[in-house]
Amino acid sequence: MPKHAYLSASASHRWLACPPSAKLCAGINDSGSPYAQQGTDAHALCEYKVEKLLGRDPNDPTENLTYFDTEMADCTDEYASYVMEQVNDAKQHCSDPLILIEEKLDFSKWVPEGFGTGDCVIVADDVLHIIDFKYGLGVLVDATENPQMMCYALGALDTFDGIYDIQTIRLTIFQPRRDNISTYEISKTDLMKWAEEILKPTAELAYNGEGEYNAGDHCPLCKAKATCRKRAEHNL
Repeated sequence: MPKHAYLSASASHRWLACPPSAKLCAGINDSGSPYAQQGTDAHALCEYKVEKLLGRDPNDPTENLTYFDTEMADCTDEYASYVMEQVNDAKQHCSDPLILIEEKLDFSKWVPEGFGTGDCVIVADDVLHIIDFKYGLGVLVDATENPQMMCYALGALDTFDGIYDIQTIRLTIFQPRRDNISTYEISKTDLMKWAEEILKPTAELAYNGEGEYNAGDHCPLCKAKATCRKRAEHNL
């Protein structure tokens, strides 16, 4: 067994399709990029603006951001406004919804050592809403059957389902630089079925470096793509 978890929710699209790729990628250092830092800065600004609108007392991170500009200011304003619309909607059918910002979510019941951070989690009776902010401009992200979002929902369900009567899971990708707001709904029953029948057994294979290599649209984001024999065969 590896000493460090490497089955991240953000890479779940890849390791669910190609389980042994997880172990390959774990041994390759990620040098990071300016785009990653830009996204980190935008997320910090989103957190501040939503917390402020919720009446909390957050610290303004603006002067410490590396990539702050007018576009980032506008995009994070749009995100904060959208989140507050969803909060007000939740209050229409639940008197005391729980609003969590940058919340650590543990889904290790299904993925070994699995955890991630939910940008915004709105927990209410009937509906659990997970909102994920994407600042990237390159790839259009769809919420439909998005495994990263579904993993986050499982983490939230595992913690709050006994407190709130959740029946429906709503997953939203908010990607302002692509004018993209993508929302997908799934029942709690169907989400749990996916978790037990697909996510859990595949995650166990990936964690142990087992399963079959598979090439596909998940390959471009794989850190091992340059040396992957399966991908080379697929391309030929």
